[in-house]
Amino acid sequence: MRLWKIAALLLALGVHDAAAQTDYPARGVTLIVPFAAGGPTDIVARIVADRMSASLGQQITIENVVGAGGTTAATRAMHATPDGYTIMMGHMGTHAAAVALYPALAYDPRRDFAPIGVVAGMPVLILARQHFPAVNFQEFAAYAREQGGNLRMAHAGVGSVAYTTCMLLNKILGEHPTMVAYQGTGPAMNALVAGEVDYMCDQIVSVVPQVRAGNILALAISTPGRSPALPKVPTASEVGLPQFQVSAWNALFAPRDTPKPVIDKLNQALVEALDDPATHRRLADLGSVPPEGEARGPKALAELVSSEIVKWSAINSPGEAASR
Repeated sequence: MRLWKIAALLLALGVHDAAAQTDYPARGVTLIVPFAAGGPTDIVARIVADRMSASLGQQITIENVVGAGGTTAATRAMHATPDGYTIMMGHMGTHAAAVALYPALAYDPRRDFAPIGVVAGMPVLILARQHFPAVNFQEFAAYAREQGGNLRMAHAGVGSVAYTTCMLLNKILGEHPTMVAYQGTGPAMNALVAGEVDYMCDQIVSVVPQVRAGNILALAISTPGRSPALPKVPTASEVGLPQFQVSAWNALFAPRDTPKPVIDKLNQALVEALDDPATHRRLADLGSVPPEGEARGPKALAELVSSEIVKWSAINSPGEAASR
């Protein structure tokens, strides 16, 4: 092919690519959620996606992809075409703790994804089943020491927020319970409500209705101050557990090499969703904490991922993950 034809072809491809970015989105967008429907990540994703769809003028469809503590979904999202039509709702587990927990992790959260923006911070609660033989955290800790491995702890898979945060709790208490894995936080919560397991750690978004209804016991929350959504639940510091200071988070990611104009449009739609009074109220009513200002941007998310990987790598170890 002559040089002028090659140049013309490359120019045409460039123009077409630029036009595609300008017209984005020309069709619906798939948002991969790494856990089952009904869990905290799924709930937040659906609330935000609903408002983002209105901003983008195209429907955002939720696709729940479960397995391996959310890393199955992250791997799938990493391999998606980087055109903005497949994005992911990642979180503290999939994009931070998993790096230490999975030695053969198929992706690097820092290199294989284009950050879009933080969606919400998630306080974590220590929860016990109804009729558990303890009514507060001090009694829970004492009973746990007596029972040892007889206690059953639910989690949503190695690398999930439920797993990682309760691993921190267990280390602080020096406990080694029997750990029971479920395909998502929703099924794990159902097991706790049914009394099939004794305790778990979970993000506040999926906890508030169950606590208010008296279906489970909330022993402590991992925030400096009490949550307006559950004002009667004491903080970890108040119950003598100041080391349990964690905040889970949810954030949007696209595959690496997704064009910046596309990332910018997705971030703008996210910002508009967080600024929407109805959406903000729905998130706040569930106890989540939407970010403000520059904390919503891709740069802030990239910095958060890097710092969280360092933090959770110091807590988790492959050997301990493998033994559970």
